[in-house]
This record gives sequence, C-alpha cells and structure tokens, in this order.
Amino acid sequence: MTAPVRIGVLALQGDVREHAAILTSLGAEAVPVRRPEQLDGLDGLVIPGGESSVIDKLSRIFGVREPLRALIADGLPVYGTCAGLILLADEIEGAIDGQLTFGGLDVTVARNAAA
Repeated sequence: MTAPVRIGVLALQGDVREHAAILTSLGAEAVPVRRPEQLDGLDGLVIPGGESSVIDKLSRIFGVREPLRALIADGLPVYGTCAGLILLADEIEGAIDGQLTFGGLDVTVARNAAA
C-alpha cells in the first residue's frame, strides 16, 4: 500500500479547515503548515482564501515566508484560492503598503478589484 499524497494547507488565516477537509475526503494527508519545518516532505501546498495582507504578515511572523518562496521557486506544486491566488501573483495592483507576495505566477492581480 502506498502512502497518501501529503498536501500542506497554509494554516495562518482563512479557510484552512474547509481545504483540509476536502483534501482528506480525496484521500490525501492534509498537513496544516504554520512553521517552516512543516513544509518538509510535502507533495504540494494549498494557500486558502482569507485576507491576503494578513496572511502575508503572519507568514513573516511565523518565519514561513522565505522557505515557502524558495520551495515555490524550486517547483513545489501550489494551488491558491482567492487570497492564495493573490499571494502567488508576482505583482499586486492596489497592495497595502509593504504587502509582499510569495510569487510564482507571472501575473499581476488587482487586489479587491470589484470594490
């Protein structure tokens, strides 16, 4: 029997439980990620919706931002919903002062474009 695919869910803020539940229902091992060491051995990562500037700030506070950026640059498969997509963009139009992204997608997104 093979081990289930290990998919991290960035668990700093947002729809963490919902994403973990659907991954588990599909047979994956959902791994909450709050610290850099929790990124080890993942087959992929989901960055859930929430508030992109809050997730950015918390990723720096918990020290996960730079290790995550490096893994994305090295080709870790990553899926972002809503705020997660914003954080995967290389550039944000309308970003809050000082807001950074993880990068990885060669796109520019407009934060709160419908507002």
